[in-house]
Amino acid sequence: MSAHHGHDGPADAPTTQAASDLIGTSRLVFAGFDGVTDVVEGMHRNISGLAPLVGTSRAGPTRGITGLVYRNIRRVSTLVGWGLDTGLDRLSPLLPVQEPSPQREAARSVVNGVLGDYLVRSGNPLAIPTRFRSDGRPVDLERGALESRFPEPSSRLLILVHGLCMNDRQWQRQEHDHGVALAHDLGYTPLYLHYNSGLRVTENGRDFAGLLEDLVSQWPVPVEELVILGHSMGGLVSRSACRWGQEYGHHWPTRLKKIIFLGTPHHGATLERLGSGLDYLLGISPYSAPISRIGKIRSAGIRDLREGNIGDTAYDRNGAPERFLPGTQYYTVAATTQSSPVAFSTLERGDGLVPLKSALGQHRDNALCLPIPPERQAIFHGLNHFDLLNNRQVYERLLHWLGCSQ
Repeated sequence: MSAHHGHDGPADAPTTQAASDLIGTSRLVFAGFDGVTDVVEGMHRNISGLAPLVGTSRAGPTRGITGLVYRNIRRVSTLVGWGLDTGLDRLSPLLPVQEPSPQREAARSVVNGVLGDYLVRSGNPLAIPTRFRSDGRPVDLERGALESRFPEPSSRLLILVHGLCMNDRQWQRQEHDHGVALAHDLGYTPLYLHYNSGLRVTENGRDFAGLLEDLVSQWPVPVEELVILGHSMGGLVSRSACRWGQEYGHHWPTRLKKIIFLGTPHHGATLERLGSGLDYLLGISPYSAPISRIGKIRSAGIRDLREGNIGDTAYDRNGAPERFLPGTQYYTVAATTQSSPVAFSTLERGDGLVPLKSALGQHRDNALCLPIPPERQAIFHGLNHFDLLNNRQVYERLLHWLGCSQ
């Protein structure tokens, strides 16, 4: 099996999940308390020092009795947090055994999307490890385990990759799941990538590439066809995985026949750009600069969405243009909330989260446009970003593309 650098994290074992949730949540609460203390002290420091209205804020902690007060607040917070951690750890054997609910998983996914890189750095048990799942349960990528888990494995594998702040169980929307439907209609075996969407896209792409290599090498029958379906950020993670697969000389890219993007912000998402602008405005004055720290509580994954960054492979370092995998067909689906076709220039808002041109891979610089031909592009009207997960017309287009040999 190939070595890949997945992010270790807590298992979804029912006996530990309640405890890890409580411990992880308590750590976030106290980290947030310390963060608010930093903001208040920063504003106190600049106001008491009569900083200019515009310019650089004063650096360093407050001094004298004021500084002592803030230091004592942090000490108390640390002691209480340590005591709560210890108490919850001892309490964990007494907590009830239960499977994680969809609501609990959805909440954890949102926390990972917003703070995922911090969760990993701080060793918080809420951090989601990167792995394949099926029916909401982790898949062990060892041949014997795969044979037991999938007694009738198909030679056609479909990998579904969720978006920011989401998880694999959320591919099911309004009683429809593209993976389940395509398994029924075209005979694929669907597997779902579950990952921490707050990490950098390139980190998740590298881990995804390693998992695919292990999966293809350990699958009970030879893999004749591999297909990836990526929604939103999942498309960026999939593109990054293709780059890493090329760079590492993996075997799985030779099995990848088709990759389909659903509402993927290839050239950036609107909301992250607005967030970056707010950061700049708040940072102009030393009096509002401490508050801007709150606005900067956005994970590395969210920041990558600003320009659709999938970087850090040899192609980026050498300044070479992106190469699509030879022998792989690329498709893209975009949505717009406009109910009927109108002038293209008015569709910039796209599906409410991703601009239309970004979802189609189009860019004002022709060198940055993704080379996806018009016959492999589709635009759907009257849909938002999440309607792409269950709209019947979207599914019929997927069925058509994947059912065609060419």
